[in-house]
Amino acid sequence: MLTVLAAALPGGRILELGTGVGEGTAWLLSGMDGASRLVTVELDEALQKVAREQLGSDARVTFVAGDGGAWLENYDGQPFDLVFADTWPGKFTHLERALDLVAAGGTYLIDDLAPQPGWPEDHRSSVEHLLTRLEEREDFRSVRMAWASGLLMAVRSARP
Repeated sequence: MLTVLAAALPGGRILELGTGVGEGTAWLLSGMDGASRLVTVELDEALQKVAREQLGSDARVTFVAGDGGAWLENYDGQPFDLVFADTWPGKFTHLERALDLVAAGGTYLIDDLAPQPGWPEDHRSSVEHLLTRLEEREDFRSVRMAWASGLLMAVRSARP
């Protein structure tokens, strides 16, 4: 899915919050054209090191090691055509800021919405609160998908 979304954005600007070991990063890169750019942010430097070792030679990607919430608060560049939030910042925290960074006509994608073994007890209420906040946004149209870990994709209206 990430490959297809990236492929639909020639020259696209993509933000991934939560690099991890780079699985999502690799899928995004595999769909991106040569003019597209990806910024991927990860708090855990040891995890991101794995991604850097495997994908760091690709000039289309910029790795940022640091807190995603702080990065979102301090970022003052152009909006993104795709924001994939695969960690708490940009999803359960700093949601409004992440949504503000989605360009008109751009896509916001999140995962980990379905209950999974070992998740914190308050995860369900966090998901419900998140979904309510997203449904209140009149500038986004969204769809939930009961696939993988539970996905939501929202597109920012191109209308003012």
